[in-house]
Amino acid sequence: MKQLIFLVIIFSAFIANAQDKINQLDDKGNRHGLWRGTHKESNRIRYEGSFNHGKEVGVFKYFDDTKAATTIATRDFSKGDGSCYAVFYDQKGNKVSEGTLANKLPEGEWKYFHFESKQLMSVEFYSKGKLVGVRKVFYKDGTVAEETNYKNGIKEGSSKTYSEKGELLDAHIYKNGQYNGLASYFDGLGNKMYEGNYVNGKRVGIWKFFEKNKVIKEVKASKFSKELIKYEQRNTKEVSKTLEQMKQEKGGE
Repeated sequence: MKQLIFLVIIFSAFIANAQDKINQLDDKGNRHGLWRGTHKESNRIRYEGSFNHGKEVGVFKYFDDTKAATTIATRDFSKGDGSCYAVFYDQKGNKVSEGTLANKLPEGEWKYFHFESKQLMSVEFYSKGKLVGVRKVFYKDGTVAEETNYKNGIKEGSSKTYSEKGELLDAHIYKNGQYNGLASYFDGLGNKMYEGNYVNGKRVGIWKFFEKNKVIKEVKASKFSKELIKYEQRNTKEVSKTLEQMKQEKGGE
């Protein structure tokens, strides 16, 4: 019995000593050594990481507010310049996104992943927290879905979207975040449907409609919407006729 009491006392002293070394401040009031934060209401562990006289060092881990304390993010400060490489996870351990944070803002390349998948969903580039360069979006099979240029966080320059088979669907030019210049639209089979120009986000000039990549009609921008409805209705009927023909041919084999 005495031996058991002695062990309990020793263990309690060990725990108390260990706790004394957590969440400490240096003589200037800066966080130093191992720190652990908790979720406000549950008091469960929220993060764990080390400081060197007020500066984060090594890898910080962040946990969800459950009994399992699943890791939902890590931040690696090993570079030593105040920036960190951050990785965010879902509760099943799948990566959601990853990239560098500098002054708590995205910097350089960032990767985002499809839901519960290792497949990239998009790749983006940042400068001081703002999108720059080409942002690429991918379908789940890895095929490019979109390529859009950014400058200072705003769409600027060319933008293209593609079908899952890699066929061009549309091509635009942006200026200050608005359509500006020639815009072309395709049917996903390599055929151009219509095209025209924008100025400050508004259609202007003459818009052309195509069939089999040949111009079939030209209309003023103000008449575009009405003509588009007619064009789509006409093409829907043509598609229906083709499908019906294919069914009949299949039935006659």
